[in-house]
Amino acid sequence: MAKPASKSPKGPSQRQLRVGELIRHELAAMLSRGEIHDDVLARHVITVTQVRLSPDLKLATCYVMPLGGQDEKPVIAALEAHKRFLRGEIAHRINLKYAPELRFRRDETFDEALRIDRLLYSEKVRQDLVNPGGRRRADDDGADEA
Repeated sequence: MAKPASKSPKGPSQRQLRVGELIRHELAAMLSRGEIHDDVLARHVITVTQVRLSPDLKLATCYVMPLGGQDEKPVIAALEAHKRFLRGEIAHRINLKYAPELRFRRDETFDEALRIDRLLYSEKVRQDLVNPGGRRRADDDGADEA
């Protein structure tokens, strides 16, 4: 009896997540110990926030952000210039059949979090949260009262 064709997966597999975390940990360790000899990288503290792998584990997209968000483009360019060295080091440190090709991208989650914070603290949202005179709003069903 044949298995029914499965739909596209909802997210990364456990293996993708595990290998991505191993790569992220090794990259962060190499950057913090200064194992990459580059003037641009030596001047910055770089956070590796996430590594996403393709389903075949042959392509790793590394999301990075220099501390304070300064000089993002030169930092990413420096990492791209050293990606062959980094790939070789990762191959030695992590026991994988194939060392994935690395590519570096700017992490935009900090920008998204800042945008959401600004929305939450905007005057328009604040006016919806204020309950003048202690009266219940029309949509409040009083479920939280004892």
